Amino acid sequence: MNFIPQVETAEMSDVDLDNVSGGMAGGGSGGLFLEVPPLGVCADAFAFLSAEGVAAGADLQLGAH
Repeated sequence: MNFIPQVETAEMSDVDLDNVSGGMAGGGSGGLFLEVPPLGVCADAFAFLSAEGVAAGADLQLGAH
């Protein structure tokens, strides 16, 4: 006798999925790129808040041409 497992699937909306995963309370990001020969500056930052906690980061790059 062959046993075939039965699997039921359901579609979830983005709102339902956010409620299951905790969702995102708020967040933002921004960036800056400035190039004046012979120098280049690139910077960006982000921060996000959710039920699980806060994630934040920043990056700065300097380059000489």
